[in-house]
Amino acid sequence: MMYSSASCLISLVAFSMLWFLLQASVMSANFSIGVILDQASRPGKEAKVAIEIAIQDFNIKTNQTSVLYLQNSRNKPLHAAIAAKHLIDEDNVKAILGGHTWEEASAIAEVISEADQNVPVFLSLSTTPQVTHQWPFFFQAVPTQSTQMNAVAAILQSWGIRQVTLIYEASQLSSTSSIISHLSQAFRQTGSELNHILPLTSASCLLEEELEVLKKQQVKVFVIHTSLELGIRLFQAAKKMEMTGDGYLWIATNGITDSFHSINSSLISSMKGMIGVKSYFPENIPEFTDFSKRFRRKFSSDYPEEEEDEPGIFAVQGYNAVKLLEEISPENFDHKILPPQSIVEIVKVVGKGYHSVYWTEGSGFSETMDDDINGATTYTNSMDSVGQALWPVQPWYANKRRRKLAGNPEIRMRVGVPGRSLFKQFVNVEYNPKKNETVISGFVIAVFDEIMREMKLPYDYFPFNGSYDELMRQIPAEKFDAIAGDVTIVARRHEYVDFTQPYTESGLEMIVPIRSKLSNQPWLFMKPFTAQMWWLIAAITLYNGFIIWLIEKPHCKHLQGSIITQIGIVIWLAFTTLFTLRGDRLHSNLSRMAGVVWLFVALIITQSYTASFASMLTAQRLEPTITSVEMLRNMNATVGYCNGSFINYYLKDVLGFKSFKVNSYNSTHRYAEALNSGEIAAIFLEAPVAKVFLAQYCKSFVRTGETFKVGGFGFAFPKGFSWLSDANKALMNVSESGKLKELEDTFLTSEKCVDDESFRNGDESLSPLSFSILFVLTGGTSTVALVVYVVMSIRQFKESNPGVTNIFELIYVFMKDQWYQWRHSSRVVADAESPTGLQMGPVNTS
Repeated sequence: MMYSSASCLISLVAFSMLWFLLQASVMSANFSIGVILDQASRPGKEAKVAIEIAIQDFNIKTNQTSVLYLQNSRNKPLHAAIAAKHLIDEDNVKAILGGHTWEEASAIAEVISEADQNVPVFLSLSTTPQVTHQWPFFFQAVPTQSTQMNAVAAILQSWGIRQVTLIYEASQLSSTSSIISHLSQAFRQTGSELNHILPLTSASCLLEEELEVLKKQQVKVFVIHTSLELGIRLFQAAKKMEMTGDGYLWIATNGITDSFHSINSSLISSMKGMIGVKSYFPENIPEFTDFSKRFRRKFSSDYPEEEEDEPGIFAVQGYNAVKLLEEISPENFDHKILPPQSIVEIVKVVGKGYHSVYWTEGSGFSETMDDDINGATTYTNSMDSVGQALWPVQPWYANKRRRKLAGNPEIRMRVGVPGRSLFKQFVNVEYNPKKNETVISGFVIAVFDEIMREMKLPYDYFPFNGSYDELMRQIPAEKFDAIAGDVTIVARRHEYVDFTQPYTESGLEMIVPIRSKLSNQPWLFMKPFTAQMWWLIAAITLYNGFIIWLIEKPHCKHLQGSIITQIGIVIWLAFTTLFTLRGDRLHSNLSRMAGVVWLFVALIITQSYTASFASMLTAQRLEPTITSVEMLRNMNATVGYCNGSFINYYLKDVLGFKSFKVNSYNSTHRYAEALNSGEIAAIFLEAPVAKVFLAQYCKSFVRTGETFKVGGFGFAFPKGFSWLSDANKALMNVSESGKLKELEDTFLTSEKCVDDESFRNGDESLSPLSFSILFVLTGGTSTVALVVYVVMSIRQFKESNPGVTNIFELIYVFMKDQWYQWRHSSRVVADAESPTGLQMGPVNTS
């Protein structure tokens, strides 16, 4: 590290001594200067003439004879390098000027760095320097383009434009890299951003295809960084595709505008409408006036084929480069790059010429500069004050109402609101006589206030009493800058405004009257219980009847008979016990036990059925009178909508209603009155409005199941509104923070129908779950009775058959005996004339 530092110090001292000797030689009699330019280009021609004039002035001023050696780069880095090699080896020049492109300048610098001795000073005329610390002989004679890109950003900020597309010429890669860097840095300071970057080549023949891609994008603002030739072709192609004029903005860099003075008026007029940033130099000072006369005389003599002989920025830069060479010394060696130019000329092509205003770094815009008038220059941060000089007829992007978004607090947004909104919960416009002012409130207004608070933009509300579509048209008419109202987002409104994302639910709903229904369905009696409940009742009833029949059959001959007869008796016993229990006619305590428990359960079930069925018959049941749009059309019914809304078109164009079958209303009371009187069969409302309407009339109307897809409510802004993404972001912040839900609760749900929950669901049926304990109780009791009866019967059978000792054999013989008795009893015919079917003897208590 110490060795490296010492080497650098020795090299610096050696180079300083070399430079001092070089400067001493400069002051000697002869001073050889080399110039490398593209002598076929306009910049090269202007620089050559200006440098020759400057050398003459230098020789006269210093009484010296400086020799000028000219070389032609032919706009190729290789030729520039060969020319530099020749100037160093053959002509022994002490300084080299030239290199209008960075490619040429870097090629020249590489050749100079390889020179063994007589290292010349190099003054580059390129506006895009790269890192030049490795070339201590390199001087930047031309300011960088950073100030011009700052001027572009200031223009866009003044007009509130945030999204920009950059179009550059791909053959100028290093220049483009510098432009992108400078432009990105400038945009970061003003809040704009490069939305898209499109490379083109000078040989591009499919400009229309490239422009077609850009035409489909939302961004209509383009910054062009190309040569003059490609820029003219590009703009003419854009005109053919109707991509110029209203709705579009084209800003050219100085690669195009610095050549305006050298082209004829017909070419300039072909770029009518384009604006640009142009390198500034004072033209009305005496020094330039004298230089201009001399330049035109010499330029016309050297290049008679050129139609225009006015000197431009290239001539000024060439002349100043020679003057800079006079000032270079070892003391300012480390300050090779010029400070950036602080003034930029802004031009607008009008007719066969262009108008100009100015922008100064740190000061702002002005109509004139100090060199133009005898007095101080007035600056402003907005294009408003200088617009008449640049734009006698204001284009869309220079409109005063639009430019307020650049952050000028003196100009406030004009926000239109519906003056006659049907639902005051959304927008309510009232005049307060005490304060002598109009008070605007509601859910929509509260949401818009939150968004503007996030965006930090000043604004004022202005009521509008026309229809909603007329309200939307006030934005392109430049009466309003935004619309805050219960405005639905629909496609045809996008033709003249841009919407934020919806902040309410979307959809169009059909509202119809509801009717009370006493159902006369043939199976209504089944409704109190579910199907599972009915099957379980039948099963447990038959089970209990079977057990009672089984237990009582041995004690009563009338329970015997044929198989069909006994099955009928079982069913009859099962269902008669649902309503009564004749305990004096039962012989067994087991059958009495099963019957009592089942009667208790049956009593509860029957009472529950009665109560539920009575409720279904007496409670109010509600249903919509109309269930579909198809039904409305088949009935040839008349429908209604909110006066002034888009729904009128939707009902006719989409849903197919005839004009004379569509009525409009201007109050919720008229809605309800028309629906109740039968004047209309249904009314169509946006989803958020329908919610509020049904909250007010919850007992009279209901929405059908159909919902038609339309956009929700959104805020409207001008087409191409550059802050639309910021508005959407602010809206998302309001929603995600919970503030939107809080505002909905405050303004929309406060009118919730208080008795809405008093109507029970008449379709609720009782399920087995409600009686599970009772079913377990009766089923368990009957099962216990059955088990006890079987055990006692087997025991009695064993006593009468002592020879059977094996338990399995005993059960087999018992079942066989029971089957025999049942077959025998089936031959006995039951006494059908008995009124009860149970002529029983004395009660058996076993």
